[in-house]
Amino acid sequence: MPETPDEFYARAEALLPVIRAEAEANERHRVVAPSLIAQIREAELFRIMVPRRFGGYEQDCELALRIAIAFAGSCASTGWCAIAGMVHAGLLAGFPLAAQHEIWDAGPDAYVCGSYAPAGRAVPEPGGYRLSGTFAFASGCDHAQWAVVGGLIVESGRPPAAPHFFLVPVADYRIDDNWFTSGLSGTGSKNLVVEGAFIPLHRVLSFAAATSGDTPGSKIHDNPLYRIPLLAYFPPVLAATAVGAAKGALADYVEMIRVRETRGAVAGGQARMADFATIQLRLADAAAAVDAAETILFRDVGMVTRKARAGQPITIDDRIHCRRGHAYATKLAIEAVEALNASTGGNGLFLHTVVQRAWRDANAVGRHISLNWDTVGTMYGQHALGLEPRGQY
Repeated sequence: MPETPDEFYARAEALLPVIRAEAEANERHRVVAPSLIAQIREAELFRIMVPRRFGGYEQDCELALRIAIAFAGSCASTGWCAIAGMVHAGLLAGFPLAAQHEIWDAGPDAYVCGSYAPAGRAVPEPGGYRLSGTFAFASGCDHAQWAVVGGLIVESGRPPAAPHFFLVPVADYRIDDNWFTSGLSGTGSKNLVVEGAFIPLHRVLSFAAATSGDTPGSKIHDNPLYRIPLLAYFPPVLAATAVGAAKGALADYVEMIRVRETRGAVAGGQARMADFATIQLRLADAAAAVDAAETILFRDVGMVTRKARAGQPITIDDRIHCRRGHAYATKLAIEAVEALNASTGGNGLFLHTVVQRAWRDANAVGRHISLNWDTVGTMYGQHALGLEPRGQY
């Protein structure tokens, strides 16, 4: 087995040619190729954050960040689905031990999709809850054996209780194929429909526990990785797909512009685009934005990892600062692909063009509520001004 993060990363790097080759087909078919998911599984990358007691490798989230950026540089949809499959292990390890046995006793390579918004309604019954609801944006659901979904506990005559996560096996939900989108098309982020599924108590985890890091699983596993709050490690790896897409677009743009000449009568024919100052400036803008975004993500994930390993509390102030970084890194990635895409000319309109696909995909990442700058930025501003922050942290 690999013993260092670099050895795991080398396995990921070896997959990049096939990921790039499948990118256009993934988008056309609206799902990551099952053969590609199988290769990621064979490389044991879905195990990187699974607890060792279940055959996993308990690697830090910084490795997941590196893999997300690399994969998304070749195909953002693959990066998004693959990294969700890897990092969901951190959330699952917070559930009671009985749930973890259900997921991983059959092997450490289980793929679990997710839909976090509390769209479901769970009615208490002896031993658990009866769950119903339609759960949107379940990325990678076509590959999943389980889904973790959000919902509210509803009792007669009482207001709904705080949000909880519910773990649902594939047999207890159906997929509603509604995923026809302009960005991240290959993620297959379809609706899941649950109609009265029984969820035993051990498959329930409160949102408050997950976002604080104080979960049942955190008391079972020795590794401090499992005490990091959910929103300190999950949003950055999603943001990393936007950064990776921008980084891949930047590399493709440089190769394209190096050899391209103008053909239009207005601009003049056979002029080298690399000689245009406007092109040089757009390239510099994009490169600086990507570099800054990547730096922010690794800084913030590194900070919470170091604090967890030192046994130090990850405070609300830490969490909100990280949330600002995740969303701002996404904003920078979008600015980078905007700068590049605006100067690709007519050739940039074709769907096979890497830059325009990255432009659509990075903008789609920015629509995620956890990464939307308007939402997260105002939450940070409220906190900095001494107001009660309204948002996810």
